[in-house]
Amino acid sequence: MKKRWVADASLLAVTFVWGATFVVVQNAIAFLEPLSFNAIRFSLAGLFLLGWLVIFHRSLFHHYTLPLIRSGIWMGLWLFGGYALQTVGLLFTTSSKAGFITGLSVVLVPLFSFLFLKQKPSVNAVIGAVMAAAGLYFLMGGDGKWTFNRGDVFVFFGAISFAMHIIATGKYSVHYSPMLLTMTQIFTVAVLCTIIAFLLEDETQIWNAAVLQKREVWTALLITSLLATTAAFLVQTNFQKYTTATRVALIFAMEPVFAALTAHIWAGERLTASAIIGCIGILCGMIFAELPIAFITEKRWRAKRRITH
Repeated sequence: MKKRWVADASLLAVTFVWGATFVVVQNAIAFLEPLSFNAIRFSLAGLFLLGWLVIFHRSLFHHYTLPLIRSGIWMGLWLFGGYALQTVGLLFTTSSKAGFITGLSVVLVPLFSFLFLKQKPSVNAVIGAVMAAAGLYFLMGGDGKWTFNRGDVFVFFGAISFAMHIIATGKYSVHYSPMLLTMTQIFTVAVLCTIIAFLLEDETQIWNAAVLQKREVWTALLITSLLATTAAFLVQTNFQKYTTATRVALIFAMEPVFAALTAHIWAGERLTASAIIGCIGILCGMIFAELPIAFITEKRWRAKRRITH
């Protein structure tokens, strides 16, 4: 029981960090362009994870194969699309809206699984999608006067990319080492962001000491690369086995809530009554769509625990 509470608390801390990164990143990209920021962020995260593997899990490198690399690169392409579009979107929208729109990726997964993998969605997944869509309507206005700006559009397409990344992860993570897949996709994102930053942005910012020394920039880089990426993955890997899928689904659904909360406290963002109703709708849709699968997995988890103890 103690391990479960420690696991839940650790995963909740990870979720808080993920939610807080929206406002932290938004502050940083006021000085460092979005793709340049992500290039440095994921390069640092990849190096941190590489160092961890070299020190503690060096034997894993024997499992590196060409199919694993191809799978990691494919996952990295979708992850790159998600983070690139989300970060660019934060230039034009609020952290609160970005957090909840990104959360739609959870609801989009059953739809895309049906379209591309021919996996029929559950009734709860369909209802959850409808609830989330209604929530999105209210988040954007709900009174016939939508405020769906280009930042929201970028973040929405980022959510689509994140949903495809979730599907790709589910397909490949059962066949290969999660750590090696993670490191491969992180370096894939770093390389793609660097290339496109050189093509579309002022590439000198990547090594501009005056920019990198700004508190908003280096703080965001440390939080996102070390805490939100490397440490978060290690915590999730080590502690998720001590809790249940249901609890994990509920905990991770708190990410957009933390995004709105930190944006309110640190950036002074305010949500209208309509937007609050929309946020609640999206959150309920996320939970409703996830719980049926989670309950099934939890029953299997409990049965396994009874057999092995």
